[in-house]
Amino acid sequence: MAAHAGLSTHVLDTARGRPAQGIRVELSRVEGEERKKLTEAVTNADGRTDAPLIERGSLQGGTYELTFHVAAYFSDFDAAADPPFLDVVTLRFTVVNPDAHYHVPLVMTPWSYSTYRGS
Repeated sequence: MAAHAGLSTHVLDTARGRPAQGIRVELSRVEGEERKKLTEAVTNADGRTDAPLIERGSLQGGTYELTFHVAAYFSDFDAAADPPFLDVVTLRFTVVNPDAHYHVPLVMTPWSYSTYRGS
């Protein structure tokens, strides 16, 4: 059996055409109605966390939530509303194959966001 590949994320600001630095990201595991916070990190100058959110070999199957605290980032955006339209973005996803790498990025503007399963 292959080693578990882990979980990573990054945040891209498509309105400014650059990575989003300084966004607080929380990772939780969801079990039924309960959420258990696993870790927290802040995006660096490349819009990524300095380390994987779950290291290689530790990813397990199940449901997870990534919570991105984006309001502070957008508060200094020239065209942003005060308060910003987006405050917290939560992505809930399921890991079916923990042997695969899961990369879950957030692509955003001050008014919208999307995600995908990256490589």
